[in-house]
Amino acid sequence: MFDGFDERLIVVDRGPVFARTAGTGPPVLLLHGYPQTHVMWRGVADALAATHTVVVPDLPGYGRSFRPETVADHATYAKRTLGRDLQQLMAALGHERFAVAGHDRGGRIAYRMALDLPDRITAVAAFDVVPTGEVWARADARLALTYWHWAFLAQPAPLPEDLISANPGAFFDLHVRALGLGRAAGRYPPELLEHYRSILDDPSVVHGICEDYRAGAGVDREHDDADAAAGRRITAPFLVLWSRTGALPKLYGDVLEVWRPWAPDVTGHGVDGSHFLVEDQPEVVADALRALLDGA
Repeated sequence: MFDGFDERLIVVDRGPVFARTAGTGPPVLLLHGYPQTHVMWRGVADALAATHTVVVPDLPGYGRSFRPETVADHATYAKRTLGRDLQQLMAALGHERFAVAGHDRGGRIAYRMALDLPDRITAVAAFDVVPTGEVWARADARLALTYWHWAFLAQPAPLPEDLISANPGAFFDLHVRALGLGRAAGRYPPELLEHYRSILDDPSVVHGICEDYRAGAGVDREHDDADAAAGRRITAPFLVLWSRTGALPKLYGDVLEVWRPWAPDVTGHGVDGSHFLVEDQPEVVADALRALLDGA
């Protein structure tokens, strides 16, 4: 896993960001989701490093990266703010222009970077997400029952933090694993699942997760709504993948139709497997990313 990758701790304006790097060629930044670390990209990163310079960080708030300070409007966890941290990471590594791909919360950072930094992003991919503004604008009873954690984690501190920390194993087994983590045979050795479960033992990460979702319910939604009203669009080549049997088709039908008003150059398709499609189907994801990057 991550054979040939260097480990780095890069200091950006707000603090140190841990990343693994390898390969030569055009740079690509890979962003993990909730509640994971950079390790989720292990299969895809190894494949892409043969032809690209691959940078795989722990997001601020997770793993070995810094913990953003807590502020009243949660803007320190806004996807715009996290995107700036990661753009500084890439600049510190010598990459002024680069592609970015993200899964789950990382996908929200990726599309936000494409909107905010169009001169720096050469291509973008977002996996198993639709825009945050669309999620809230289309919220209904089905979303409340399917994506219940969106509202739960966004509740004021310390309610969700205290409830998760009271029994992190139950939260992991009955929520995270219920989303599909560990379901694909042969993809999740026991030590990997224990790594993911142990994430919830760190109160600073649990708080960061909640702050991330609080930002999603507030400032991230405001940023999306402002861009939609102003007619801003993602101009870089844009790839969307989603779980064919997951929540997105059930909630939204044609996932690409949700994205087309945001990105005229969007392409993509459903993938067999769970929400954790990057780990369930790393070969499929790597092939799709290569096609995107080769065409950028």
